[in-house]
Amino acid sequence: MAEIEIYTTEICPYCVRAKKLFDKKGAAYTEIDVTTDDGLRQYMTNRAGGKRSVPQIFIGGIHVGGCDDLYDLDRAGKLDPMLAGGA
Repeated sequence: MAEIEIYTTEICPYCVRAKKLFDKKGAAYTEIDVTTDDGLRQYMTNRAGGKRSVPQIFIGGIHVGGCDDLYDLDRAGKLDPMLAGGA
């Protein structure tokens, strides 16, 4: 299974929604909370091509975007292959 990293904040309904989809699929992820760490949030922003909103999600090192982008991948049938490591 591909490595999943999800940058979140403590109060973020979109973060919760994204994590629920991963949980539903049985996909383990690393949650990185940027709520109080400005340096970590800047690192996330740089890594995500300037995007500051959360969640920012990476699967197998590939930036897939936020919650809506994740659900779009799932609806298009592209998420499961990414999770399996076949990005």
